[in-house]
This record gives sequence, C-alpha cells and structure tokens, in this order.
Amino acid sequence: MESKGKKILIADDEPDILEIIQYNLVKEGYEVTTAKDGDDALAKAKMSKPDLIILDIMMPKKSGIEVCEILRADPEFKEVLIIFLTALNDETSHIKGLETGADDYVNKPISPKVLVSRVNALFRRFVREPEGRVLKMENLVIDPDRYEVIVDGKNITLAKKEFELIYLLASRPGRVFLRNEILNQVWGNDVIVGDRTIDVHIRKVRQKLGLDCITTIKGVGYKFDL
Repeated sequence: MESKGKKILIADDEPDILEIIQYNLVKEGYEVTTAKDGDDALAKAKMSKPDLIILDIMMPKKSGIEVCEILRADPEFKEVLIIFLTALNDETSHIKGLETGADDYVNKPISPKVLVSRVNALFRRFVREPEGRVLKMENLVIDPDRYEVIVDGKNITLAKKEFELIYLLASRPGRVFLRNEILNQVWGNDVIVGDRTIDVHIRKVRQKLGLDCITTIKGVGYKFDL
C-alpha cells in the first residue's frame, strides 16, 4: 500500500479543515503532522521531513506560495511532493502555484475523498522513477538517478515535474510528444490538471536551462531538439 510509512504535513489556518483532512489521511494509513500558518509549516517541514505537504494558499504569516518557494529553494526539499489547497478558482492562481513548484492543487470546499485520491495518485507516480539512464548531449547532461541537470558544467535546479518533463522529451530527441501523452506520462491519468499546465512547465524549463532545446509544434505538442 502506497501509504505505508509515508509522512504528510498539512498546513491550514482553519482548525476544522485540518481536523477532517488529518482524520481521513490517518485512516488511510499515513503519518500526519499539522501546522496552523506559514511559519509553523516551515518549522514543521524541517522537523518532520515529510514526503508530501498540503498547503493552503491563503495562510497568515506566510502564504502557501511563499512557503512553497522557500522549500523549493532548499535542496533538501527538492523532491517533496506539494499540493495546494485553494479557494481561488481563477486560472492565474493555479498557474502561479504550478510555477512555484506545486505538483497538484485541490479547490475548496474540500472533498476528503477526492483529496485522499489525489494524495494516493501522487505517491503512485512518485515511485515511478525514470529509467536510470543518464542522457548526455553536447553541453547538457540529465541524470535521473540524482535528479540533476547540468548545462555547461553548471547544475540547474529543477522542480520534480520540470525534471520529469525534460527527461521525457530528451529521452527521444526529435520525436514529437503529444500534449495528452506528456500529461499522462508526467502527471499520470489519476490527476486532472489544466490545459496550461504543460505550457507553464515548458516555459520554466526553457528559462532555467537557457537553451533553445524544446520546440513547440503548434496544435500538436513538443519535441526536444538541441
């Protein structure tokens, strides 16, 4: 069972929400820690070293976005899974969350059954590591065992989904990957994500690598061509 031994941190300033999420995740077999605001979330994350963090976007002291940015900048939390809880239904907020490095988001009001399903789905995808084959081409090295991308000898920090995206595309240079194919292989069939999810991650990867290596095939998908 994917929940065995997995630790989850939940951060939300609404006690009722914390209680119901904690109850349902513990019932599923997860070890759960709770935090009441952004500062508390950072302290608890460093103390408990969770496998997954559920962050409310609108929290006192530090927002979920701020907490995510701080954690993603720390190599120790590079691979931790992050889900945002948000009462904001606008597309801009969702895109901002994805750009920050979140793996998924769940809208409020929360359905505990849906949230548990999304958590389980993320953990199933988390154990599907890349093939373990180091990709080397010109000035670019992609090492799936270390989750490292090196450009011109410099280590580039990518979020987990950004890494999986570039690894997928670079594993078959010149091949056009359809948008649905990318969604299924990187995000999986269990999670529903917005149409712009791929676009957001492609843009971030291009910016971080500083390479013209991902070509957009309009209306079709993307291909890697260094």
